[in-house]
Amino acid sequence: MSLILTFLGKGGSDRTKIAIAAAKLLASQGKRVLLAGLAEPALPILLGIPPVGPDPREIGANLHLVQFHASVLLERSWEEIKKLEEQYLRTPFLKEVYGQELAVLPGMDSALALNAIREYDSSGKYDAIVYDGAGDSTTIRMFGIPESLSWYVRRFQKLFVNSDLGKTISESPLIQPLISSFFNINWTTDSFTQPTNQVNNILDKGKAALADPKHLAAFLVTTNDPIEVATARYVWGSAQQIGLTVGGVILISPDTTVTLSEEFTPLPVSVVPHTSVGDWQPLIDALPNFVEQAVQAPKPIEIHIQNRQVHLFLPGFDKKQVKLTQYGPEVTIEAGDQRRNIILPPALSGKTVTGAKFQNNYLIISF
Repeated sequence: MSLILTFLGKGGSDRTKIAIAAAKLLASQGKRVLLAGLAEPALPILLGIPPVGPDPREIGANLHLVQFHASVLLERSWEEIKKLEEQYLRTPFLKEVYGQELAVLPGMDSALALNAIREYDSSGKYDAIVYDGAGDSTTIRMFGIPESLSWYVRRFQKLFVNSDLGKTISESPLIQPLISSFFNINWTTDSFTQPTNQVNNILDKGKAALADPKHLAAFLVTTNDPIEVATARYVWGSAQQIGLTVGGVILISPDTTVTLSEEFTPLPVSVVPHTSVGDWQPLIDALPNFVEQAVQAPKPIEIHIQNRQVHLFLPGFDKKQVKLTQYGPEVTIEAGDQRRNIILPPALSGKTVTGAKFQNNYLIISF
């Protein structure tokens, strides 16, 4: 299991410098580190090296760099999709569509990058993966994909199984032979779950990583500029909505007396200096202990079965920006531009919300 770090907030090269310094710090501690970023020029320019392709390249002791080329990742993923199709269909029709001709649609690049991180994480080759993404809502939604997709899978799988179509496929002696003539298996509602179970297994691992601050954590990067502080607070709250632990704040400032503790309580704030390109040691020396801070950070969600309560940590928002609804079997929370469906444990599942209050950055829901 790798430590996956990402940085949110301030745009531009400063956040990328923090990612590079973090990767160098972890590599100097003897960890095998993969620094991963988008296929943009900032990373190689700041590192003083030529652009790197879609495969990891060694750039220092214990340190590799990879840049995610969405078109290449799509081509590789497409081949895997075609293999799955051949497994379940007697006459696959995607075999005549080639990955080299596919265009990357909006949103695909995030899913492809997350899948690449998942594969590098499970490879066992790296002790730490530092991801230099966009650092905004795009990165947050990317890490929230496992939870979002799992909701769609479980909701629509259940709807299909209980639908007339699902029951017909399961029970009709006339339909099953027709289905079996196209598929390699006797297609019933039980066998319908086979491919979705494969997907769910991957999504469950993603959700488990998201819930473990020793495995995946984010840190905010900002200056003392009021707009950047407000942006960092907004992405902080948005990250909590997907269950991503934010371990601390990295404040870029020449004045070490500025801490912004009031704006980011209870997170620790580490002040790092402005540095020129290539001057990494001052940054490295000022960085925090990432794992230690992430473990001590407030949990995005806590469920107290005995008190019949759910506590959601939503900093950066006030009660007017938070909305709670309960249309289906789960509770839905909206804050900012993020929406989260909360899976309740059996003791609370199906219970009606009896009250909610917003107190000290926590939304407290009672059942």
